[in-house]
Formats: sequence, structure tokens, C-alpha cells
Amino acid sequence: MNFGLTFRAAKGRWMVKSSRQCSRGSIGLFVPPSPPLDPEKVKELQRFVTLSKRLLVMTGAGISTESGIPDYRSEKVGLYARTDRKPIQHGDFLRSAPVRQRYWARNFVGWPRFSSLQPNPAHWALSNWERLGKLYWLVTQNVDALHTKAGSQRLTELHGCMHRVLCVDCGDQIPRRALQERFEALNPTWSAEAHGLAPDGDVFLTEEQVQSFQVPSCARCGGPLKPDVVFFGDTVNADKVDFVRRRVKEADSLLVVGSSLQVYSGYRFILTAREKQLPIAILNIGPTRSDDLACLKLDSPCGELLPLIDPR
Repeated sequence: MNFGLTFRAAKGRWMVKSSRQCSRGSIGLFVPPSPPLDPEKVKELQRFVTLSKRLLVMTGAGISTESGIPDYRSEKVGLYARTDRKPIQHGDFLRSAPVRQRYWARNFVGWPRFSSLQPNPAHWALSNWERLGKLYWLVTQNVDALHTKAGSQRLTELHGCMHRVLCVDCGDQIPRRALQERFEALNPTWSAEAHGLAPDGDVFLTEEQVQSFQVPSCARCGGPLKPDVVFFGDTVNADKVDFVRRRVKEADSLLVVGSSLQVYSGYRFILTAREKQLPIAILNIGPTRSDDLACLKLDSPCGELLPLIDPR
């Protein structure tokens, strides 16, 4: 499936162009089809939120598809449905310089668009719930910083954030935008054209396009750089897991927003909530790993439904 998105370098600046078919932007391109909003289901979610006094919300990729970021698993529109490509593996990134070169070339091209994406009504709604004292804690599996852009502060980024970069060897951290400037300085004449978006801010390039791309090392120790995110095959820091588990135990209810819960790093907190006998509601288009554990399941776009809920 081709969404008509073309990326091209022009005089050192990277731009994204969309075909006429996509002229209204990429919002909506990656949101799977869903039934119309059911007023009774909206009332049920309203009751769930109203009765919650210490609500913990866990979000996944499905909350950001309405901001123009594709996910992995959605029917027809997710990465797995559109292509045969697989996400980068943690071990491969650490072991192989060519793998890192390919990753960073793709990320370099996709970064201007990815970093400019903005929160949608679902992100703003959850930020408002926090401001009004309804949301006790927010845990996101996303690495796009959209919750932070929306103003959420009681927040744990379970899988890290693409807007930070770490040295694998010494741990030095720099902003991703600073690395973009280093990429541009090292590759003044390099250009590439790509079609299609991946979920974590990169794009699709051929091997030939990647071969001449130069990747900088850590300015402090010369070690390899990686985004401050948990790649597939890696594990979430144990201290972070313990922190989130404590927040779940302190909550009186749990709402899942935009996650199929297929990845254990998030699913484990559903198991914790079940052990504590907390009521669980799930808002996600399509089935999830925990539908049988939920007292309420809704199949609606997050940005349509959450703004309808009064958190007071």
C-alpha cells in the first residue's frame, strides 16, 4: 500500500510532499476503520471515569495514529499490514555498524516530519484530565513525545523518547535535534528519496541510498549513538517497571487507550491491575490481549471519544 508520501533533499533541507490523494495531510491515513460512536458506550466510559478517583491511563500507538504516526499492528493500515518490513532489533543495532548506518539514514530523512507532528484531541484530553485532578498517572508505550507536547507531567515514557539520543558506551545524552545538525554537517551532498512511513519516525530507503551516509559518533568518547528508546528485543529498565507497578497499585482503576497490549512490557501492568482487582476499561480499535479482563471495551478513535468525556 502506497500512501503517496515522498521525501527529498533540496539544498540541505528535507521536505515532505504528498500526492493529491493525501493532500489533506496524513492524519487519518493510519487510523483503522471503526464503527460509529455508540452513545451508550460513551455513557459507560463516562461512568467509568466519573467513578474513578485515582485513574491510571496507559496509552499505545493507537492514540498517535490520528496525529499521522503509523502503528505496527492495525488491520490494513499498520506497518505489518502494509509491508513485510520488521522493526530494528536491539542486538542487531549494537553489533552491526551497517545496521546503525541504515537506521540513522532512515531516521535522518524522517526526523523533520516526525519531530514536527502535534498532539491530537486525545492527547489534549488526557492532559486536561491531569490538570483537573482526574488522571493520577499516565504511562505511555509511545516514543513520540506527543503527551509532553500536550503538557502532561505525571507521565512515564515506558519505552523512552525519540527526542533524546544516548551514547551506548558512556551514556552521554544529547537532544535529537542536535544530532540532526551533525548529520547535516557530515552529509552536505547526500540525498535520498523515500516512499512510506514507519512507526518510529523513520522512512524506507534502499540499500544503495544508505551506503554513503555518514554517521557521527559520541562527541565525548567516540562511542556509537542510539535513540533513548527500547528497541525490539531489549527490556525496559527494572527501576522504571517497579515505579510503574507501584503507580498501578496506588490507582483505583485503569484505562487503556490505543494499545493492543501484545507487547509484554505493557501487558504486565494489566496483570498487576487484575491482581489488585482494579476495574479495567479498554479503548482500542480492534481486539486486544486483555479484552477478557476488561469490564468495558470500546472500538472508537481515541481523538473522537476522549474529548466527549467530562473528567470532573
